[in-house]
Amino acid sequence: MPSLIDFRRRIRSVKNTQQITKAMKMVSAAKLRRAQERVIAARPYAQTMRELLANLTAAAESADDAADSPWLVRREPKRVDLIMFSSDTGLAGAFNSNLMKASVKFYEDHSGREISLTLIGRKGRDFWRKRDARILADHINVLNRPTHADAAAIAKEVIRRYRDGETDAVYILNNEFKSVMSQKLSVSQVLPLAIEGSAPGVQQDYIYEQSPVEMLEQLIPRYVEVSVFRAMLETVAAYQAARMTAMDTASSNAKDVIEAITLHMNRVRQAAITKEIIEVVSGAAAAE
Repeated sequence: MPSLIDFRRRIRSVKNTQQITKAMKMVSAAKLRRAQERVIAARPYAQTMRELLANLTAAAESADDAADSPWLVRREPKRVDLIMFSSDTGLAGAFNSNLMKASVKFYEDHSGREISLTLIGRKGRDFWRKRDARILADHINVLNRPTHADAAAIAKEVIRRYRDGETDAVYILNNEFKSVMSQKLSVSQVLPLAIEGSAPGVQQDYIYEQSPVEMLEQLIPRYVEVSVFRAMLETVAAYQAARMTAMDTASSNAKDVIEAITLHMNRVRQAAITKEIIEVVSGAAAAE
């Protein structure tokens, strides 16, 4: 049976771990506030841009030069690009494991097609590097301080591949931030631009000074960059929320462990004291 010194060492060790988890929770909470502000600011811009492009695409499809635009071509998706966002570090509960399961399911749903991966985050890269996957590029440590320039660099190759006909569709897989306790897995199609979300009542009849096809040539690459940038911000906010929740749970579990060990230690100490008293009393009775 462990001695009292062993119990005290165990309690001290768990308390030290609890201090670390509490500190990590506070750091994640501070980072989450900043990340949440950036996500909330980016969402309206991305949504408005998508609505604008939906109207513009509808107008461009009826233009005379629509056949010359690579953005309006609907090809059979035999080759698919997936941009997957994960974190560079762990200690965030099931944040990354859910992403890995979703990426595996994406492969199953698109079986028979050639899938090329662009991986953002160390965890996703390490997962798919061990498997037979076609990895176009991986980007590590860009989520520490995500910028639009980073998003543009990530999207550049994907945009080129779609324009040149090397891929038929582009998807983004990431965790979207909903609340501190909730993150939502999202698989969204970026290219070709899906217009199913634009109902006739949403579409506006604009008069374009430029040809809609020429405007698409300028705006769709920008739209892909914005989509990647928003996914980066969503991933950072969702990760910090998941990490804060995980560290809060770890701190609570550490408290329960300390209470359980303390209770066990007191019982052992009480049993030892009782045993010593019985031995003293027995010795005194034997001496009489």
